[in-house]
Amino acid sequence: MNSIMDQLTEEQRKEMERQYAVYTHGTSQVIPGDELKHKIATSIFKNKPLKVKLGLDPSAPDVHVGHTVVLNKLRQFQENGHIIQLIIGDFTGKIGDPTGKSTARVQLTDEEVKRNAGTYLEQFGKVLDQSKVELHYNAAWLSELKFEDVIELAGKITVARLLERDDFENRMKANKPVSLHEFFYPLMQGYDSVHLESDIELGGNDQYFNVLMGRHLQEQFGKEKQVVLMMPLLEGLDGIEKMSKSKGNYIGITEKPSEMYGKAMSIPDELVVKYTELITDLSLEEKLTVRKEIEQEEIHPRTAKMNLAKTIVRMFHGENASEKAEVEFQQIFQQKQLPTDIEEVIWDGDRMVTVPTLIAKLGMLPSTSEARRMVKNGGIKLNEVKVTEVNEEIEVKNGLVIQVGKRKFKKIKLA
Repeated sequence: MNSIMDQLTEEQRKEMERQYAVYTHGTSQVIPGDELKHKIATSIFKNKPLKVKLGLDPSAPDVHVGHTVVLNKLRQFQENGHIIQLIIGDFTGKIGDPTGKSTARVQLTDEEVKRNAGTYLEQFGKVLDQSKVELHYNAAWLSELKFEDVIELAGKITVARLLERDDFENRMKANKPVSLHEFFYPLMQGYDSVHLESDIELGGNDQYFNVLMGRHLQEQFGKEKQVVLMMPLLEGLDGIEKMSKSKGNYIGITEKPSEMYGKAMSIPDELVVKYTELITDLSLEEKLTVRKEIEQEEIHPRTAKMNLAKTIVRMFHGENASEKAEVEFQQIFQQKQLPTDIEEVIWDGDRMVTVPTLIAKLGMLPSTSEARRMVKNGGIKLNEVKVTEVNEEIEVKNGLVIQVGKRKFKKIKLA
């Protein structure tokens, strides 16, 4: 391994160390680090880009900033001229990743896979330069395998190794069924790396077993083994559980600038550094500066959080939108003013309604029962006046401003 290293010029060695520092920063594990250095060195010496893989099962296409942890790492490779291999699991997606599941996943149809894949790619374009991405659908090679090829593939791994997965082990202990086809999910994902001869694969910590399978199978097929970069999972706005749309603790990458900014301002202070390092496009030097300023108390936590919120909005909506979102946030929360661009909605319903009914029909909360709870908790205002009576009817007028919580506003226009 040292032969390439020995042939690097001083300038090339510095470039190798620079790239290595960028790629490893924020990772939870690099398997193994010395091989990553060697791959980078070889790439620089031979002027040959690395092939960096990310596999995606198109099962839940609404992307939030938690998903961008791996995308931002891919972007760092892309900025240095390396090849990004995005693999849409149109074949594996029909089985579904069993990771973290207590039961077998519902298999997706071709139409569902295609629709979800399209949504993924549209949203990923907000982080990656799609013109410089190799897009692959793994049905192109997996559907071509003959049965004897599948048997050969299955012979590359033992049942004992597959049963090391906590998901399978826990289900078997609980006497829950494990279908044979589920064992093939990590094999197929690993075979993607064999077919594409990937140099590096990225994955979240929950994908540890799957991404290591690619490294194992490459060795079994006599190919150079990929290096694996494991990325930490991002806690949501509650600071406790993994970011998830189902838990409501997420920042969606297609949300309005004001909504993104407000949500970012609600994260716990102790997560500002982690968010900055994992989901922003700041340089390594800028990220290290943020960490130093916060750890040494050179910056107020609120200021650091406002800088983070502004950066997130700027990444997905541009500089002007981030400036406007910051001003609006200051108006609402610091100066107690209403936002300047409240969404206007047409109301053609009854002129006299209860507030929970109005809130639910406007879609500001999913149900009248949730709206009632919000009223009881003091979270609903009409024209800046807090609503206190759950069942009292109010008159719906032109220009009526409804506020739900701290960030949702709508203004009534009568039909």
